[in-house]
Amino acid sequence: MTVIAIDGPAASGKSSVSRRVAARLGFACVNSGTLYRAVTREVLRQGADTSSPESIAAVLAGAEIACGIGDGGESFVRVNGDDAGAELSDAQVNSHVSLVAAVPAVRELISHLLRALARERPLVMEGRDIGTEVFPDTPYKFYLDASPEIRQARRDAEGGTDRVAARDRLDSTRKTAPLRTAADAHVVDTSHLTLDGVADAIVEKLRTLGIVPK
Repeated sequence: MTVIAIDGPAASGKSSVSRRVAARLGFACVNSGTLYRAVTREVLRQGADTSSPESIAAVLAGAEIACGIGDGGESFVRVNGDDAGAELSDAQVNSHVSLVAAVPAVRELISHLLRALARERPLVMEGRDIGTEVFPDTPYKFYLDASPEIRQARRDAEGGTDRVAARDRLDSTRKTAPLRTAADAHVVDTSHLTLDGVADAIVEKLRTLGIVPK
């Protein structure tokens, strides 16, 4: 089992960098955030209270969640057979996903699904707790960061409406699997690097650890 864990806060460049690194290595790419967003969308669709862990757990208990790796080498997720696609990034999901992701039952199930994916093939997996909670034993851990101002500017440029400072606060203070830097993670400040520049830094470090591009 080989997992490259790439963690970090909102708008640090995780998704774009992870795809680049995965392509260079010939690994599959898994965006763990899409699973949390898919659950959040289902919770909202059913009109459940996102501030109530009990209500969220009830929705989760009645949902069929499936995830896998598509033909293009990237992960997909379906809830009750539905692939939400672009809806996973809409404003309503953005504003509620941190609340839903903080529920222990949600994190437990999604962590189980992510570990199952890693048994299939080598992965680059990005998220907020991949190196600290989901795969704490992987020797390939990276933490991407940038100043809050730069990350907010990136989010605004993408057309996002969420505030990264609020997301940071919720993600880093939740009781279950909070956002934090693993003690053995390699930290990359992406503030003034291009996406390719960040990918270069990660691939070069992986090369020293015995993981070489395809």
